[in-house]
Amino acid sequence: MPTFASFDGLQLSYTVWEGRGRPVLLQHGFAADTNANWIAPGVVDTLQDAGLTVISLDARGHGRSAKPHDEASYGDDAMVRDVSALLDSLGLDEVSMVGYSMGAMIALGAVAADPRIRCLAIGGVGSGIVDFGGVDTRVVTPEAISEALLASDPSTLPPSSAPFRALADALRADRIALAAVARGTANPKLDLTAIAVPTLILAGDTDPLAAEPERLAAAIAGARLVRVPGDHMAAVMHPAFGSALTGFLTSHDL
Repeated sequence: MPTFASFDGLQLSYTVWEGRGRPVLLQHGFAADTNANWIAPGVVDTLQDAGLTVISLDARGHGRSAKPHDEASYGDDAMVRDVSALLDSLGLDEVSMVGYSMGAMIALGAVAADPRIRCLAIGGVGSGIVDFGGVDTRVVTPEAISEALLASDPSTLPPSSAPFRALADALRADRIALAAVARGTANPKLDLTAIAVPTLILAGDTDPLAAEPERLAAAIAGARLVRVPGDHMAAVMHPAFGSALTGFLTSHDL
């Protein structure tokens, strides 16, 4: 997988699948990576079958990208700035962007900051974005996620934070880096009124972190909402997710 130096010199990993039309940039969720969020669930295959060029970025602290252990490396919209740095590195004038969960928050920040993002699709988020600007703290807090990642005995974790630890362990992720991510990105600054591109919101019908997605859709001008079967982990794997995503992206590939 190729790498590039981001705005602060950190080496980040990305993958490109060549196709046609406007490239689609994928940004995965917390503790996941390109494979877990996009390849294994079949999303990359679905987009490739539609002939699209696909690019996936492993966020800092994740996958094959560098994994600093200090939370300052993740503050000040670092992951949003990474997106623009990747577009600079690849010399791209325009992309569509897709983000899931943490990746959705990154994508929301990126589309407001970078005019090269012409189309947006997000999943795994709902009214928590409207009410808290990020993770729905009625379900789980960034502090609880960080504590779960660093706990010596994961069997004692509450149901709200245990899945994050389980995913990190399953992927053999750097849990210290992920705990720093959780702390460093706890208070994103998202201005939904600054989003002026075609937007699709995909929400699992039993996903507690995507509760009341209609409120998020109402807060973004012209946004379209599609509910798909599944909870936070399963929704992205359902064929309805890939089908709705591909239909939206191809219809706005102008």
